[in-house]
Amino acid sequence: MVGFVNVLIGGIAYGFVLFLMAGGLSITLGLMGFANMAHAALAMVGGYTAALLIGKAGWPFLAAVAAAAAIAAAVGAILERSLFRRLYEASELEQVLLTIGVVYVSIAAATYLVGPEQMAIAVPSWLDGNVRIGAVEVSRYRLFLIGFGTALLLSLLVLIDHTNFGARIRAAVFNRRMTASCGIDVARLYALAFALGSALAGLGGALSVKLLGLDPNFPIKFLTELLIVVSVGGLGSLRGTFAACLMFGVLDVAGKYLLPEIGAFIIYATALSVLTVRPQGLAGRPQ
Repeated sequence: MVGFVNVLIGGIAYGFVLFLMAGGLSITLGLMGFANMAHAALAMVGGYTAALLIGKAGWPFLAAVAAAAAIAAAVGAILERSLFRRLYEASELEQVLLTIGVVYVSIAAATYLVGPEQMAIAVPSWLDGNVRIGAVEVSRYRLFLIGFGTALLLSLLVLIDHTNFGARIRAAVFNRRMTASCGIDVARLYALAFALGSALAGLGGALSVKLLGLDPNFPIKFLTELLIVVSVGGLGSLRGTFAACLMFGVLDVAGKYLLPEIGAFIIYATALSVLTVRPQGLAGRPQ
């Protein structure tokens, strides 16, 4: 029983780690319709920013995480203005080719600047160790991720579903020209949305280093998983992405614990099964 609870909590915590990174991709890919394969590279930027600020500059953990989100947002805004903006009206193939190129450039840059070694991150004492809940010992950091991820989900739902900003984003995706004719600066709106998605990527990258580790190949390792949870959840649906993250988080941890030989196969087989039955994803709308 204790082992089951530990696997469940570990899976939920991993699901929240995925959501912290995939939430931003749900905005840029799902809401904006831009196939941003470089999203995991922005998460890597956040991870390295936090790790270096904590390890080299001695910054407090939360301050370094906030700075990681800000730096990733700035990098994302620069990429959006200089490269990605030109491809909003282009085909998905052109978007994928460019953003995959950005991924490989980021891997080469990270290898050159910080080296190929794994990088860890130190957490404060109040997040280190375990806390006992009944008969089960649970990692404080995993509980923190679950609480923080829940707060982030609720904040994003309010922002997207109940504010003018969210309504304008949805309107611009539905009909860009009509939205512009209403006096809305669509270019500025997209830039803000892309910066928000990039900030979420950086935030997720910074908070994931403790559990996942960090090296220059981080974008390649987790790009597939992020694309899977956004697709299975349903493009444009934060609720669906969140549900998919929890589902695959639990499946991944349980699979590695119970059936380590076929753990990865379970993930891909489940994704294939869901998308075969519901091509629009768990919470997506039929086209």
